Amino acid sequence: MSNTVDLHTHSMASDGTDSPRELMARAVAQGITTLALTDHDTLSGVQEALRDIPRGLRLVPGVEMSCRGRAGKCHILGLGVDPLAPELVKAVKELARLRREKLETRIRFLAERGIDLPAGELESLRCVPSAGKPHLAGLLIKYGFAGNREEAFQILRGCRTGRDRIGAESAVQAILAAGGIPVWAHPRGGVDETVGEAEFRALLPELTSYGLVGLECFYSLYPLELCRELEAAARERDLLISGGSDYHGKNKTVPLGRLCAQGAEIPMEELSVLKAL
Repeated sequence: MSNTVDLHTHSMASDGTDSPRELMARAVAQGITTLALTDHDTLSGVQEALRDIPRGLRLVPGVEMSCRGRAGKCHILGLGVDPLAPELVKAVKELARLRREKLETRIRFLAERGIDLPAGELESLRCVPSAGKPHLAGLLIKYGFAGNREEAFQILRGCRTGRDRIGAESAVQAILAAGGIPVWAHPRGGVDETVGEAEFRALLPELTSYGLVGLECFYSLYPLELCRELEAAARERDLLISGGSDYHGKNKTVPLGRLCAQGAEIPMEELSVLKAL
């Protein structure tokens, strides 16, 4: 079952498989009326999307930034940002630099283990604005070095990439300077990570001290009980409540518009962040 709002999606500009235009067309066909495009560490996809928004769709320009706080790693969504704001562009450029370094580190790691991917494929990968582990995993599968995504990720987990995130305070401040709403994405973990209760409780006050405004309480992989717990935590700190699927097209099995694991419809009035966008 799909909801009419999805505030966390990805396109080919990062690690999704839909172009921005395809993603918006899919949303319209599915009855979604408000869609946030939040590619990882790049604004190129949303800049493209803003040039050709389909009738009947409200597009929320966004970004998902890879961050690190004192208490742990996190991803911060910027919703409703100005994608040309200098402070945000500067922060995203730094993230792009770190991503390029991480990509080259992983390519060297694979080569040192006798996994030589075609030079043409690697050059094409270097042209992707926000290339990352899923892209390399796809090549490992394509050329027979791994049988599936999990095997490919297992190979790549052995690679130490060093510093690959910006400070959470810098990300939050850049989003605010761009007129956006900083929201902690999947605060109890996403597809490849788990954030325990203790880490969540340690990181939440730190992020709010930096100016965090919202919490992604409704998320496609979370059971409704956990969504309600996060909703209560958001209300305790007077944070706006957001929700998103983390849709990546064929790169993940998450359907567009799904805001909790059971696929239930979430009353849109519960997403208080919508009133602030």
